[in-house]
Amino acid sequence: MTEEEQLKAIRDRIDRIDEQIQALINQRAAAAREVAEIKRANGGEPFFYRPEREAQVLRQVKARNTGPLDAEEMARIFREIMSACLALEQPLTIAFLGPEGTFTQAAALKHFGHSVNTLPLGAIPDVFQEVEAGNCHYGVVPVENSSEGVISHTLDMFLNSPLKICGEVTLRIHHNLLSREEALESVNKVYAHQQSLAQCRGWLDRHLPRAERVAVGSNAEAAALARDQAGTAAIASETAAEIYGLDVLAANIEDEPGNTTRFLIIGRQEVPPSGDDKTSLLVSTRNVAGGLLRLLEPLARHGVSMTRIESRPSRRGMWDYVFFIDVVGHRDDAPVRQALEDLQQQASIYKVLGAYPRAVL
Repeated sequence: MTEEEQLKAIRDRIDRIDEQIQALINQRAAAAREVAEIKRANGGEPFFYRPEREAQVLRQVKARNTGPLDAEEMARIFREIMSACLALEQPLTIAFLGPEGTFTQAAALKHFGHSVNTLPLGAIPDVFQEVEAGNCHYGVVPVENSSEGVISHTLDMFLNSPLKICGEVTLRIHHNLLSREEALESVNKVYAHQQSLAQCRGWLDRHLPRAERVAVGSNAEAAALARDQAGTAAIASETAAEIYGLDVLAANIEDEPGNTTRFLIIGRQEVPPSGDDKTSLLVSTRNVAGGLLRLLEPLARHGVSMTRIESRPSRRGMWDYVFFIDVVGHRDDAPVRQALEDLQQQASIYKVLGAYPRAVL
């Protein structure tokens, strides 16, 4: 058999496989429609997006994968299939911290897939407001970066918001220097969000020590400014380069190669256990000696692992603070439930911000 005959036989086999895949995807989509019909028939305001169910499906995809595609890539393919099927049940609108081309938009698409409508908004409070008002189904907001720490504006919004945390997504952050200029020597000003400037400080010191650094509201805004001004550059994503018609002068200029940002999915629903969850709390202790120790002691006593604690001013009085705490496990899991019941007895303020699946992708 000649090489061309061998290739034709393989391509014919691929075509037959594609037909089977397409038929099965449509069968899945039809089943999703049946789910939607059942939910609508029961009345009320159904939640078509089920974070715990999607997390379970994606974990199963990764667990049973045998290659040659790696598990993460296979899960991303299923993420898009699930997104398209969910759009048949209910097209989702996702608010995110804009404008177009931000890492928050990339996080929204990574979590929900590309079959959703994304709405860019100018500030984190706007994202909360649109979801609270019911104009968007969910919102995506940044909460912490592995090298620069917590995003305080996001935490502060939970002090008064009724919204729940429904999920989380992590995104590896790769910064690029974008410009209309053809050489670094032509760049005399760099625009970027203040966190991006901090995350690329070492690279800028070495390669653009004389360029002025200007902090702006977002990296997408920086890209728009670099598009319109000669002699300038922006720190932003490859997506922003495509949107704003800029060239990549230098890629992956972040100082920490493992630079990762965590984003929260905010919505109006309580999420049942998925089997691998987190619970986020907002608590405050009475201003007495040993108050924080007594507040946290139930977690240790019941064997509940705390993954994060941040303090923020409570806005109730000078030197009065609240604590944002993440623990491993769902609030309905027996050890977590027992620990939280005891913790609540010690707290002057106690609020569960959400129990939700740990990031899968």
